[in-house]
Amino acid sequence: MIETAKSKFLLTCTVWASLALQLTFGQSQPQIISSPNKTIKLKFWLTEDGKPYYSVTHKNRQVLEQSALGLVMDDLSFQQQLTYVATSPPERIEKTYESVNAKRKLNSYRANKRTIFLENAEKKKINIQFQVSDDGLAFRYEVPAIGDTTKEVTAEYTSYKFPTTAQGWLQPVAVAKSGWEHTNPSYEEHYQKEIQVGTLEETKTGWVYPALFKTEGAWVLISEAGLASNHAATRLHHESPNGEYRLAFPDPRETMQQEKGIRSKAEHSFVSPWRIAAIGSLATIVESNLGQDLLDGPIKVDNSFIKPGKSSWSWINSKDDFIVYEEQKKYIDFAADMKWQYCLIDVNWDTKIGYEKMQQLANYAKDKNIGLLLWYNSAGDWNTVGYTPKDKLLLRESRRAEFQRIHEMGIKGVKIDFFGGDGQSVIQYYIDILNDAADYKLLVNFHGATLPRGWSRQYPHLMTVEAVRGFENVTFQQVEADRQAEICTIIPFSRNVFDPMDYTPMNLYKVPSGVQRRTTAAFELATSVLFLSGIQHFAESPEGMSHIHSGVQDFLRELPVSWDEVKFLSGSPGKEVVIARRAGKRWYVAGINGENVAKEIEVDLTALKTKGSIQWITDSSSPAAFDIRTSKFLKKHKVAVKAQGGFVMVIE
Repeated sequence: MIETAKSKFLLTCTVWASLALQLTFGQSQPQIISSPNKTIKLKFWLTEDGKPYYSVTHKNRQVLEQSALGLVMDDLSFQQQLTYVATSPPERIEKTYESVNAKRKLNSYRANKRTIFLENAEKKKINIQFQVSDDGLAFRYEVPAIGDTTKEVTAEYTSYKFPTTAQGWLQPVAVAKSGWEHTNPSYEEHYQKEIQVGTLEETKTGWVYPALFKTEGAWVLISEAGLASNHAATRLHHESPNGEYRLAFPDPRETMQQEKGIRSKAEHSFVSPWRIAAIGSLATIVESNLGQDLLDGPIKVDNSFIKPGKSSWSWINSKDDFIVYEEQKKYIDFAADMKWQYCLIDVNWDTKIGYEKMQQLANYAKDKNIGLLLWYNSAGDWNTVGYTPKDKLLLRESRRAEFQRIHEMGIKGVKIDFFGGDGQSVIQYYIDILNDAADYKLLVNFHGATLPRGWSRQYPHLMTVEAVRGFENVTFQQVEADRQAEICTIIPFSRNVFDPMDYTPMNLYKVPSGVQRRTTAAFELATSVLFLSGIQHFAESPEGMSHIHSGVQDFLRELPVSWDEVKFLSGSPGKEVVIARRAGKRWYVAGINGENVAKEIEVDLTALKTKGSIQWITDSSSPAAFDIRTSKFLKKHKVAVKAQGGFVMVIE
């Protein structure tokens, strides 16, 4: 105890000595924070009029030029006339943590941390905490004292200034309250590929996170993480003059109720979400877990009910009219036959099946070792969607009563749909749901929803979130099927990098609606490995699966539900992608071709540091057929891939 106290005392003396030294000399030099391996360097400085800026290099090449910082909270301005106070001594952060629903079970994070202490003209304090790791950077604002009244963040000046030669792979924000039943925005627009930075977002709504950019020095993936219930979710502004992308707040209509605020707010003190940028090669981006690394550990929860898995799902094939007892029983049997863990029962189950018969289904599923997941409408005064159950979750008392009821029935989780945007009141609603679901041991899937921004690290029972233009769109329109392969080769580099994603992949036989699928069967199979979701809801029916090679069915029975390691092998967003995932001693390698032309893809397995026989599953000559063969292990393979085709390798 004495030694510990002495160590703390000496550390405190060292910190204050460092601060005093910096106060004595002022900010004669910009402050530099480097990554542990020195490849990324962030420079912070104040201009003569007290405006804060930063810039970033990667391997001594400029990635972000002079980019703005700053915050305004009602009458508290921290954007100009700031005075430098001090910089904290360098601090090395090293931590490891486990996750059951991310890209790897065991994660490690190493970063250098420094905090810049500043004052405004009224001597009010703001701190900017920077953390720079080998795979990127993060910063957030801390206002230690804001007074006795609640204040709202009225402006944030954070920007990302790219060289004008950079390009972006960006998804526009949908216009609030547009689309079917006014359900936008829900992060389900098409990406714009390889656009020049500075390109105006034409609907003037902005660009969603994660936003992918390519500079001459590196790839950059911008996002935010760690939204708390007092935060609004942000986006990139629709204007980016000379390649400078500013942070923007949601549309005023993106609220639960009009009287509630849109923007972040705080009482007494304020800490913003993390502003993050993964930086490096495409391998660095794909393998990064920065969006979860920064966050505190999970809430206190009984982890025994948190089990990832694979799920059958009738709605993607037979839609609304078949959410009936016999159809759902058939899909429970389907899941049992495939040795999957769950079956999702979708809209209007409360009227077409009812609670009493649902209890019978839950009992039937339990006997087959299948967990049931139930769909809910998020409700709220913005929500005109008629699907039910609709009135159960909005208020805490009724929500907890419903969660208790279905928990006692043996239901394992909920899918909640049609949220109202990114305003602070909506973010609070998400978090309220997550906290209550944890109390009743229910897994959660958000649909028609915002990007989760690392929530599955803090709330490990959040198994997946849609926030993607998923396969259900393919079932509705041919134009969506025509563009499916393209989006599938962008989202491994963007949407699915940090957060689980409920794309609902893998339609192997054909689309039941009559839409002609453009992707091949092996392409579809590859998405079962490429896409990450704590629960993977597969878009195949029992009837469709009966046409599929028994070897592929066995592959899907044995396919892991969580992973130990990930390696990016090759690819380019919108063109093709090859990713390897390891579970135990077995590697699964999946590749897809996003272009409408056949090509040869070279697969280099050197990084896997393994040897063993390879089972190949590739496209055959007929649409729903596969070729399955084995070969000896070689470090490099050239794979002929059809237009919008794919392949899977299993190495053991």
